[in-house]
Amino acid sequence: MKKLEQLYEGKAKKVFATEDPNVVIVDYKDDATAFNGIKKGTITGKGVINNRMSNHIMRKLEAEGIPTHLIEELSERETAVKKVTIVPLEVIVRNISAGSFAKRYGVEEGIVFDEPTIEFSYKNDDLGDPLMNAYHAAALKLATWAEINQIKDYAFRINTLLKGFLKSVGIDLVDFKLEFGKIADGQIVLADEISPDTCRLWDETTHEKLDKDRFRRDMGGVEDAYQEVMRRLMGDK
Repeated sequence: MKKLEQLYEGKAKKVFATEDPNVVIVDYKDDATAFNGIKKGTITGKGVINNRMSNHIMRKLEAEGIPTHLIEELSERETAVKKVTIVPLEVIVRNISAGSFAKRYGVEEGIVFDEPTIEFSYKNDDLGDPLMNAYHAAALKLATWAEINQIKDYAFRINTLLKGFLKSVGIDLVDFKLEFGKIADGQIVLADEISPDTCRLWDETTHEKLDKDRFRRDMGGVEDAYQEVMRRLMGDK
């Protein structure tokens, strides 16, 4: 598959056109950002880990009936995916209190919820990705009610599956962010990535943080944490 001109560069990835108008190539970077781009740095090897781990998880989700944008892993950093029109909603599913949820509601981290929560934020860097509810999303025509309900259904199903995948290797899924897109025929599919950049992951025994919070909070050991998650999930692949 031939990589043509660059279409887009975001905080963590570059996207390139191909000879097929419905296929793009995603190239994962080692750049790291936090707090809406205010904090910037590099996590060595992150692009390789996030690319391989995200594809591994998406293949497992596909096998369970969740449609994704994944087509083919081309190299350690590059993957061919279906071209999507991103639905401008970031979908956050939470199983345990942490991060902005704990801060916003004045509760401690580590409260295990009886059932998962879901929240949306408007995917808009200029506005700082503000929280919104489904009625706001429908009013602003960011998605139809049918699309919102489909996204919520997928998000909770992904949560159940992902929790199971991670629990089997001794990791608790605290919370995570998803993005969805529409392919050419209008079908909603899981897009973006699932990685330690987009998930909060704690060791189930020690509660050690194995995710981007190590970068956000200057805890050190970021590369080791990312590698540990990949090692547990994927073995020596």
